[in-house]
Amino acid sequence: MAMPNLGDIDAQTLAGATSTGTHGTGAGLPGLAAGIVGLRLVTPDGQERWVDESDPELFGAARVGLGALGVVTEIELACLPAYRLRAVESPDELDAVLPRIQEFFDAHRHFEMYWFPGTRRVQTKANDLVPDEVDEPLPEWRRRLDDELLSNTVFGAVNRVLAHVPRAVLPFNAVAARALSQRSYTAVSHEVFVTPRTVRFVESEYAVPREAVADVLTDLHAWVERRREPISFPVEVRVAAPDDIWLSTGHERANAYVAVHQHVRGADPTAYFAAFEEIVAAHAGRPHWGKLHTLDAERLSTLYPRHGDFVALRDRLDPDRVLANDYLDRVLGP
Repeated sequence: MAMPNLGDIDAQTLAGATSTGTHGTGAGLPGLAAGIVGLRLVTPDGQERWVDESDPELFGAARVGLGALGVVTEIELACLPAYRLRAVESPDELDAVLPRIQEFFDAHRHFEMYWFPGTRRVQTKANDLVPDEVDEPLPEWRRRLDDELLSNTVFGAVNRVLAHVPRAVLPFNAVAARALSQRSYTAVSHEVFVTPRTVRFVESEYAVPREAVADVLTDLHAWVERRREPISFPVEVRVAAPDDIWLSTGHERANAYVAVHQHVRGADPTAYFAAFEEIVAAHAGRPHWGKLHTLDAERLSTLYPRHGDFVALRDRLDPDRVLANDYLDRVLGP
């Protein structure tokens, strides 16, 4: 089995990350929940169940269970020995990358891209396995400059200023994108994947079929150019392999993931996120369960072939809706 990517866990618990379909990036790597070998589930009636492949129905549902089927108290994950990666980060042009984005996805163990709205500039990040003896570290001064000072302290301060001068946001993006430089280094995997993020933002992310990602970005770029919305955060693009989990965004489909962000003190993201949802809707976009979206059970039932089966299983495990809340009522039905 291909091991899942652990690159987007953030500050979540493991149960929260798997239950909402958290994923990293890599064309051959499914989301984190696909690495679950078994889990212990305390159902609403107070019973403990060990869930694994011997119960394919509950195993198919509970790995991305949204907290609707019970409380996950223990998880057994399939893991790999520790490994090293070479990270290569490069500035590029959107027009150069988009026509070849499927090649980039397939050429690297992990690939992601950041597009700066209001520009045609992108930053690509490719991570690939290297032997343990390869040791080409990033200089400590460069790490502190890029990952701490510029990406957090300076970026946060600039966003606080731009919140009061929204017309300056897109010009700032053009300057920031031009200032990007290439860097390459090797490190153990967690030092490549884990980076500090202290600037707060709101986010929406959708999974679309891999082959649709260029169209999604082209349409989103056109909307930004037409509206000149003050969007200070780059748009993130990733990829992941399909899996068999009922409510996983990767259920029986290889996806590209497009995420849009807005600073918490920036412009109202309503119009931006609504336009994004309209664009991905044309490509059967599936929302990340743990991020902002407006879809309801009726729409989601058309996007997930096993949505109805999940709801029926929930009816059996929690007929009194002990674990109900407003969000679950919206996405699963009351």
